[in-house]
Amino acid sequence: MINNFALKKSVGTRCLALFIISSIILSACSPATKVTATWKANDATKTYKNLFIVAVSKNLAYRKTVEDKMATALAAQGATVTKSTSVLSPEMTKEKIDKEKLLQKFREAGCDGIIAIALVNKDSETRYVPGTTTYAPGGYYGSFWGYYGGVGVYDPGYYTTDKTYYLETNLYDVNSEKLVWSAQSETLNPSNIDKNATEFADLIVAKMVSEGVIQSTTPPKKK
Repeated sequence: MINNFALKKSVGTRCLALFIISSIILSACSPATKVTATWKANDATKTYKNLFIVAVSKNLAYRKTVEDKMATALAAQGATVTKSTSVLSPEMTKEKIDKEKLLQKFREAGCDGIIAIALVNKDSETRYVPGTTTYAPGGYYGSFWGYYGGVGVYDPGYYTTDKTYYLETNLYDVNSEKLVWSAQSETLNPSNIDKNATEFADLIVAKMVSEGVIQSTTPPKKK
C-alpha cells in the first residue's frame, strides 16, 4: 500500500521541479534589451524616410551586425537605408573623420537623416544566487531505492556577474546637422550578438515609429 504522505511529497517535489524549470525557461525567453528613455526636439515635425546608419565602433564585425539588423528593421517599415559599412572603408573609422567627406557621402546617398549608434557605458555587478532544496523524508519510502529516489537534493548557491551594456541611438537631420531624436537603451548579459542586435533594432525602430520620427509605410499586422 502506498503511503499517502509519501505520495503527496513525491508529487510536491515534482511540481517544485517543474516550477523551477518553467521559471528558467521564462527567464531565458524574456527580452535582454529595453529602451529606458527617449528624447525628441520640440521643433521636430519631420518624418525621415532615407536614412544613413552609423554604428560607432572600431570592431568591424560588431558594426556590420548592428547596422545590418537596424537596416532590416527600418526597411520593414518602408524606409530607404544606407549602411556606413557599405560605403565607408574600415580605415576611415580608425582615423579622424573628415566632416565634409562624410557629409558628401550622406548627400550622395540622398539621405535626409543619420542614425548614429554608440556604446556609451558598460557595467558589471556581482550577485549571489541562493541555493535550493527539495526534500522528502526517506523513511516513508520503505527501501533504499525509494530513499535514493526521494531524498532531498540541495543545489548550492553561487555568485554570478551580470554585465549591462548601455547604448545611445541618435537621429540627426542631414540638412541642419541637428539632433532631432535620441534614445537610451540597456542590454543585460548579451550572449548572442546576432540575436541581441535584432532585438535592439526592432525595439528602437518601433520607438521611432511610435514617436513620429519614422513614418511606417507598412500596413499594421492583423490581430
